[in-house]
Amino acid sequence: MRTFGPLPLLIALGLPPVLESQQSAGSELWRLAAVTMPMPPSLTTGAAAAFWTPVQEGDHGQIGLDLLQTPEAVGATGLIGAVRVPFRHLGTFGVVYARMGLGDLVRTTDSPDPEGASIPFYTQSGGFTWSDAYGSTGVGATLTYHDTRFDGTRAERWSIDVGATQQIGDRARVAIATRGLSRIGSDPAQDVNLGAEYRVWRGILWGTTTGRVLARYGVTFGHPGGVDHEFGAGLDIGTPVSLDVVLTREATYGNSAWRGAAGLRVRVGRYRVSFARDGGISDLGSTFRVGLEANLR
Repeated sequence: MRTFGPLPLLIALGLPPVLESQQSAGSELWRLAAVTMPMPPSLTTGAAAAFWTPVQEGDHGQIGLDLLQTPEAVGATGLIGAVRVPFRHLGTFGVVYARMGLGDLVRTTDSPDPEGASIPFYTQSGGFTWSDAYGSTGVGATLTYHDTRFDGTRAERWSIDVGATQQIGDRARVAIATRGLSRIGSDPAQDVNLGAEYRVWRGILWGTTTGRVLARYGVTFGHPGGVDHEFGAGLDIGTPVSLDVVLTREATYGNSAWRGAAGLRVRVGRYRVSFARDGGISDLGSTFRVGLEANLR
């Protein structure tokens, strides 16, 4: 009988030993990528962030790319790319492409030696996204095609995701966003994210450099298991530098666990560079994300 050599590793990462569907397998790969996010997904901003929430700010064009790398023991890599272009009176339209794959999966028999070709395991998606702002309210939607392959089986599906943000004065913001939404109720392949952000301090850090401190909270549900809770904070140093941290209590599939992540964003002119990492998965090492974004003028 043939078995998949890395199955114990997948279990260690928190993946269900018997996946309900290929779509849920693909969603688990994206949850590996999501551990690098240092804030609730519904509050993220930027071109590539349109993958996590369709609501994005700005009336200018953007192009962005995020590269993801999990620990060597896991062997997953990925990318998220997006281009957004504004159209007067119609909002901002864009395209988003994302791919995440797990390498070095091989078949074995009753020995640890690999047998035959490697096992393909990847998920990719491409979608059309739109967002617009009406006063202090932002709305958006994304139509996405999903393609997931695991060994000899393949699954394809479409989803329509929506999002909204509401600015409350100059101190607070609340947001909601869905990802992979295909039905009302619990589904392993989808997430619903709620987030809130509140400015707790603003002032002078040193000299003429201004700063502000933000407190954040988010919840994620819509998938089997319990609700995930995210507690975070952000520090903006002037205009160009932002530091973000988050501590998340995950309850997916009934297994509660805590994880943390931190990120740095630096803006230079019309470019923004970001770097983020999580605190490590099951003592296997950290997952990293590096991003580059440019405003199109």
